[in-house]
Formats: sequence, C-alpha cells, structure tokens
Amino acid sequence: MHYKHITLEERIKIETLRKEGYGKNEIAVCLGRHRSTIGRELERNFEGVGGMYRAKQAQKRKRVVREKANAILKKLESGNALATYVEKKMRCYWSPEQIAGRLKKQHRGKTVISHETVYQYIYHNKRDLLCFLRHGRTRHYRRRHGTKLREKRREEAKKKRIDERPEIVETRSRIGDWEGDTIVGGEKTVHLLTHADRKSGLLLLNKLSTATAEYTRRVVTERFREIPKHKRHTITYDNGVQFSQHEALVRDLGTDIYFAHPYHSWERGTNENVNGLVRQFFPKRSFFKQITSAQIKHVEFLINTRPRKRLGYLTPQEVF
Repeated sequence: MHYKHITLEERIKIETLRKEGYGKNEIAVCLGRHRSTIGRELERNFEGVGGMYRAKQAQKRKRVVREKANAILKKLESGNALATYVEKKMRCYWSPEQIAGRLKKQHRGKTVISHETVYQYIYHNKRDLLCFLRHGRTRHYRRRHGTKLREKRREEAKKKRIDERPEIVETRSRIGDWEGDTIVGGEKTVHLLTHADRKSGLLLLNKLSTATAEYTRRVVTERFREIPKHKRHTITYDNGVQFSQHEALVRDLGTDIYFAHPYHSWERGTNENVNGLVRQFFPKRSFFKQITSAQIKHVEFLINTRPRKRLGYLTPQEVF
C-alpha cells in the first residue's frame, strides 16, 4: 500500500502546532496530510503531563509497533506451515480477511496474522497469487489522498516567502509594511485577527467569528480599504490556513503579500509583540465569542494611543 508514514520531523511539528492551539484540521493542512491521519496520530499518542501530545514518545511507540509488525511478517516465510496454509486458501479464492479471520477463530480468538500482513506477503513474496484476489489486483492500493497532497504543494509553491520582500521593508523606514496573524480563543473556533505596521507599530484588530479563509479574506479586504493605498505596501503573514486566499487578497487590495517560513514566528517580530499587548486584555484560554465590536475598538484605541519607547515616546497613532 502506497502510504507514507509520519516522520519524526512531522511529529515535532504536530507537537509545536498543538501547543499553539491548532486543531487537527489546521495541522493536516500545514503538513499536507489528511485530517483523519492526524486525528489517528493524536488519538494514539494523547498522553503525558496534562494530556499533551509528545513527539518523542509518539516516535518511540511507532518504532515498537513496527518491530512487532515485522516480527509477525516473519511468520510468513515461504515454505513454513503458515505460509503454506495461506497460499492454499488463496488458491481456493479465500480473501486475506477470510484467511485471517478463520485463523483467529481456530485459535480461540487470538490473532495469528492480520489481513494486511497477508496482502504484504502476496505483494512482496507471492505475486503469482494476485490473480486469486477478488479484483485481481496487480498493484498496490491506489493512493487516496495523493491529489490533495499535490494540491497542497502547488499552493505552497505559489506563496512569496519573506526572503523575496523588498530590502526597504527590513529597514522599517516607511509606513505601510504590515505583519498579520491570528490569536486563537479558548473555544478554538473564534480568533482575533491582528495586523501591525512595522514602522509605527499601529494595530488593526478584528474579530473572526469563524476562522475560514473566505471569511478572513473578506474581513482583511474591508479593513485595509480603510487604509490609504500609499500606506499599504506589503503584508507578511504566518502560514495559517486562514490566509490561504492570499492570491485573491492581492487582487482585492493591490498589496504584495509574503509569508514567513514555517515555525519562524520571530520573522514577524512586530506582530508577535503586538499580539502580546493584545493578550493583556484577552489572556490565554479566554473565550472570544462574547467579545463585542465596541470592546475590540476600545482595546485597539488603547494600544494605538499608548506611547512607545522605540518611537521616542510618541504613540503608534501619531507616527502613523
């Protein structure tokens, strides 16, 4: 079966994203995996202090399982009694599932081999038995999610990375170079959308009652149309699924959009700093569903009218 097992690197990414509050659907998109694959991985390895997913523990468990699986596969070596039984029943047009089930029944409910083990034995050792399978398979299982994986890779290739930004953005010498991100609420489904201007530190704060790409695009478009065009040169986002409609945003706003490298939050330092200021009013694990528009505007006003040391004690609003 053409299936790519989850690697240690992917498990480390899963652990990191879980700590940041990402759900299994968001993690699946980030890793180019199907949501059920991530769901099973989390269910199998939900342990440790506080019930957290641990990458190293998950990798160790996977290694133990593989060793057991290999030991079972060794039972089916050409010429031994079990292999002879399997081959005989295959030639009688028994399916691998029927063979495995019959053996289990004969051994009083104890699993001798799984049907997957029989399939692997046929594919790798006895391909002449393929014709006895019901559908006469002559190759491995079809890749069910290959198209989604290729689509994910194509979408990643369309993103402009932070390395491609104009050099002037790094100097913070002009107004209009923005960094954007979302803050996840305690209910996980409601987010706060933040944008910060790199030079002035000005905050644009919005509530996302649903953190879908379509809704996020609509909110971003409406908010930035309030900003003069000469004050919106670039926007740099993280890699959240909320910003996957970046191409449409470029068309809507005429603003260049870039993306930081995955797991490099420091590349959007201005935005991360502003998110910390917002957290003063909406702490971690607090629920955002009941937050009103008036509260959002009030917090935005307080942050934008507070003097900053790096601005010579001017306010972001004054500098902007």
